[in-house]
Amino acid sequence: MLSPDFRIGGADGFPALQEAPRANGGAGAAAGFGDLYRQLNAEVNNFIERGDAAGALSPEAQVHRMQTAAVEAPSAEQQAWLDHIAPLAEEASRALGVAPEVLSAHAALESGWGQRPIRTESGTDSHNLFALKATPAWRGDVAEVQTTEYEGGVAQSQRAGFRAYADAGSAFRDFSQLLSGSPRYQAALGTGSDALAYGRALQQGGYATDPAYADKLARVAAQIGKGRR
Repeated sequence: MLSPDFRIGGADGFPALQEAPRANGGAGAAAGFGDLYRQLNAEVNNFIERGDAAGALSPEAQVHRMQTAAVEAPSAEQQAWLDHIAPLAEEASRALGVAPEVLSAHAALESGWGQRPIRTESGTDSHNLFALKATPAWRGDVAEVQTTEYEGGVAQSQRAGFRAYADAGSAFRDFSQLLSGSPRYQAALGTGSDALAYGRALQQGGYATDPAYADKLARVAAQIGKGRR
C-alpha cells in the first residue's frame, strides 16, 4: 500500500501479522536502530576512506550503502511530523517488537510523510496512516478513494474504501492490534531495526502488491536514520 494516488493494497485489504518472539522490542529496539545505523554507517565510511574492494564490506553494510547512497535526511517539515508521531510509534514498538523508526517510516511511506492523507468524502483527514482498507468486519467510518493495485505486475487503478479514524493515535492502535492478533505475518514481528526484513515480511504476507514495496520502506527508514545522526 502507498498513499493517495500511489497506494498499493494487499489481497485482503489490510495487514495482519502473527505473534512472534519479541526480543528486539520496546526501548531496546529504538536504541538498536540508532546503534545499528551508526555501526553500518561507520563501516561504509571507513570503506570509502580506505578505498577497499567491495568485498571488504559485510553484506549488511553493502545493503546499507546502497540504501543511503542518494538518501537525504528528512526536511524540517518532515522531521516535525516525525516528532509528532514519535510517542505513538514508541507505544506500537513495545507491542510489535519493531523499532519506532521503522514504524514511523512505514507511516511516512503510506501517508506521504503525513502530507498526502486519505480524505473522506467531506474532505476531512481519515488519519489512516497505514492505508488499512475497510473490510466487511470494519464498523467505523470509511473513506472512499482511488487506489492503485498491482495484478500480475501491472498497475491498475481501482476505487476502494479505507478506514477512517478520529486521530493518529487511533490509527496506530488499530494497526498494532491487527499485526498482533492476526495469524499471517509472524516474520514481521520482532524484526527490531531491520526495516528491509520488516517490509519483506509484510510484502510476502500480502500487505502490498507493489514488488518494490520492501525496498521503498527501507529507503524511507534510511532517510529517518540519516536525520538522527
